[in-house]
Amino acid sequence: MEARRFPCSRQRQVLFLLLFGGVSLAGSGFGRYSVTEETERGSFVVNIAKDLGLGDKELLARGARVVSDDNKQHLLLDSQTGDLLTNEKLDREKLCGSREPCMLYFQILMDNPFQIYRIELRVRDINDHSPVFRDKETVLKILENTAEGTSFQLERAQDSDGGLNGIQNYTINLNSFFHIKISGSDEGIIYPELVLDRALDREKQQEFSLTLTALDGGLPPRSGATNIHIVILDVNDNAPQFSQAIYETQAPENSPVGSFIAQVSAGDADSGINADISYSFFDASEDILTTFHINPFSGEIILRLLLDYELVKSYKINIQAIDGGGLSSKCSVWVEVLDTNDNAPELIISSLSNHVVENSPETALAVFRIKDRDSGENGKTVCFIPDHLPFLLKPSVENFYILMTEGALDRERQAEYNITITVTDMGTPRLKTEHNITVLVADVNDNAPAFTQTSYTLWVRENNSPALHIGSVSATDSDTGANAQVTYSLLPSSDLPVPLASLVSINPDNGHLFALTSLDYEALRAFEFRVGATDRGSPALSSQALVRVLVADANDNAPFVLYPLQNASAPCTELVPRAAEPGYLVTKVVAVDGDAGQNAWLSYQLLKATEPGLFGVWAHNGEVRTARLLSERDAPKQRLVVLVKDNGEPPLSASVTLHVLLVDGFSQPYLPPQEAEAAAAAPADPLTVYLVVALASVSSLFLFSVLVFVAVRLCRRGGAGSAGRCPVPEGHFPGHLVDVSGTGTLSQSYQYEVCLTGGTGTNEFKFLKPILPTVQAQDPGRNSDENPTFRNSVAFNIQ
Repeated sequence: MEARRFPCSRQRQVLFLLLFGGVSLAGSGFGRYSVTEETERGSFVVNIAKDLGLGDKELLARGARVVSDDNKQHLLLDSQTGDLLTNEKLDREKLCGSREPCMLYFQILMDNPFQIYRIELRVRDINDHSPVFRDKETVLKILENTAEGTSFQLERAQDSDGGLNGIQNYTINLNSFFHIKISGSDEGIIYPELVLDRALDREKQQEFSLTLTALDGGLPPRSGATNIHIVILDVNDNAPQFSQAIYETQAPENSPVGSFIAQVSAGDADSGINADISYSFFDASEDILTTFHINPFSGEIILRLLLDYELVKSYKINIQAIDGGGLSSKCSVWVEVLDTNDNAPELIISSLSNHVVENSPETALAVFRIKDRDSGENGKTVCFIPDHLPFLLKPSVENFYILMTEGALDRERQAEYNITITVTDMGTPRLKTEHNITVLVADVNDNAPAFTQTSYTLWVRENNSPALHIGSVSATDSDTGANAQVTYSLLPSSDLPVPLASLVSINPDNGHLFALTSLDYEALRAFEFRVGATDRGSPALSSQALVRVLVADANDNAPFVLYPLQNASAPCTELVPRAAEPGYLVTKVVAVDGDAGQNAWLSYQLLKATEPGLFGVWAHNGEVRTARLLSERDAPKQRLVVLVKDNGEPPLSASVTLHVLLVDGFSQPYLPPQEAEAAAAAPADPLTVYLVVALASVSSLFLFSVLVFVAVRLCRRGGAGSAGRCPVPEGHFPGHLVDVSGTGTLSQSYQYEVCLTGGTGTNEFKFLKPILPTVQAQDPGRNSDENPTFRNSVAFNIQ
C-alpha cells in the first residue's frame, strides 16, 4: 500500500513554510530567559504575551501550550495571564551535570494561525554542593634527591556546581617543604600541583602528612579536604615512560560488557623493584570509573558498562604509570563512541484533538514532533500515514508535523477513524515507531428523519373503544444524540369531514397512533392524513409519511326487511290459487343489511308455518314458493314467519310475518277513481309493477270468465229467485271474512266479495261486487247434513 512519506530531519532548521487550508505556519520567534535552580514551583519566569506582543486573551484563544525537547513539563504556561512559570524545582546538576551553561529548550505552540516560538531557558547555578575528593587520603612517593621546584600533580576534587560556584582554588596547610600551585587544562578545569620548596633528607624525615583543601567560589564558599601522605624514597633514577602521550581508539556503543577498549604501555630504564610498573586511572570522574576498568599490570582497558552514544559521545581517560620507586608518568586515552542504530524514532505529541465536526473543512487534529537520538543516517527519519484515509500529514518547522483532515467528513459513513502514524529511520537495520490516534467524528444535523415506509395502512374495527392503539409509525435518523431524537406530530388535513384531532392522536415520542372516538364503518369507511417526524437538531429537519386508516366492518346492523314492510297498519297477505303447482312463487322477501362483506350476506329460512311442508323459502334470494300441491284440507289462511339472517359473527337476524290466503281463483279488483288517480301519480316500483301486471292479467281473465258464466246462467234461468243468491248487506265486512292488507304485491287496496254455492254438486258464482262500504254478516244457519247451499264470502284487500 502506498503511503505519504516525508523526511523528518533532526537538525534545528526551518524545513517548510506552508500556507494551506487555513493553517498558516508563521515565522518562529526566539527568546532567551533564565531562572535560578531550586526555585520554588510556580515561580515567574517571563510574560510571554508581552514578549510576543499579544493581547491578554489571545494566548488562550489560540490554544498556546509549552512543549519541551525532552518531553518533560519543566515549565507551565498560564494562558489567562501569559505568564511562563516553573512547574517544578529545577536541579541544574541533574539536568546538565557539569555542563555549563545549563540550557533547556522549549517551544510555545499556537494555533489559528499555527506558530512556533522557541525558548532557551538557562538554569543558573547556586552553590548547593561542596567540593568532594574521591579518596580521603592520597599516598605520594617522592625521591629524596628530587630537585627543588619539582611539581607533582594531585587529583582534583569534584564539585557538581558550575561556573563561579565550581572549584576556584586549592590550599595546603603551612609547612617548610611544599606549597600548592594551581594549573589549568584546555577544558577550563584547574588542577592542584604540589611543589617542592627545599631538598628532602630521608634520614631526617621519611614521611609528611599534609591536608589539601579545595575551595569553590560561592558566597559563602564551600570546601572539601583530603589528606596527602608523602613517603620519601631512596634514589630512583628513571620514571616510567609511556610509548604514546595520547592513545586514540573507537568503540561501538553496542559493545558488550568486557569488551577490550585499548591497552597502554610504559617502560622504565631502572631495574629491579624500581622497574616494576603499575597502571591506574588518574583524576578519573565517577563516570569513567564505573564505565571502564584498567588492568594494573597489563594496562588493558576493559568495558565495565554499556556505552551510550546519545549520552556520552567520547571519553578522555587519564592514566598514570607508577614504578616501584614511586616515580610516575601520565598519558591520555581518547575513546570515541561510535553510533549504532539502537534508538527507534520518537513521536512526541504536542497537541491532540480527538474530535472533529463532520462538516468542518480542513482541520488540524494533532501537532507532533519527530525525534531520533541517533546521528547521521541513523537519525534521518521518514513518517507517513495510510494512504486510504481522508487525512494529511503536513510538515512544519523544527521537525513538527500537523495531522489534518483532507476535507469535510461524513459521520454517517464512518464515525471513527484509527490513524496509525509510522516513523521509520534510515539506519541499518531500520527501526520504526508507530503511534495510533483515534479520531471521533462529531455529528451535525445533516440528515432528516426517514420513515421506514413512505405510507402506512392501518386497520381498525368499527365500534372501537376510544383511545384504542391502532398502529404505529416509525422514523429513524442517521444522526446521533439530540440530532437523532425524533418527535412525531399530526399534520393538518383539509380533506376530512371532521377535524383530524377528533379522530386520532399520536404519541410524539414513539409514533403510536390512537383512535380518539368510536368509528362507524357505515359513516366513515377510510380516511387519510400525514404524519411529520422532526428531529431535535438545530436547525431541526423533518419528513412526512402518509397514513391511511381503513375501518373494518363489524356486524352491528341487523338485516332490514324492505318487503313486505312490517310496520304497516294491516298485515301482509298474499293470494295463492289452490291450483298452484309445486314451486309456485308466492312472494319474495326483500331485505338489506347496512354492513359490508360477509356481514351483509343474507340467508332466508322458514321459521314457522301454519302448515309445515306446504311452503318453502329459498335461502339465497328470499323467494317463498309452494313446496307441494295444495289440497282442500289445507286451511285457507296460512301464516308464515320468515327469518332473515346475515353471515356475521355473531350473526344478526330479523323476522317477517307473511299471511297467505288460499283461493280458488282471482278477480279483477275494482279501483276507485280517487285511488286510481293517486296510483297513477305515484311512482311505480319495478317489482310492484310486475306484480300488478301479473295480478291484473289474472284478475281480468278471472272476471271475464265469471261474467261469461253468470251471463249464461242468467239466460238459462231468467230471473231466478233470490233463494240461491248471496245477499250482501251494507256495511263493513264481517269478522269471518279475510281482510288482506298491508304491504302486499299491489300498491293499492281493493276489496272483493265472492259468493259461492254448494249443493247437489253444482257450484256457481251467485254474486260479485266490488268494494262495499258495509256488509252485514249472514249466517247460513244450516249445517252440511241438511245439504244447504254452501256459501263463503271472501274479502280481498290487495296492494
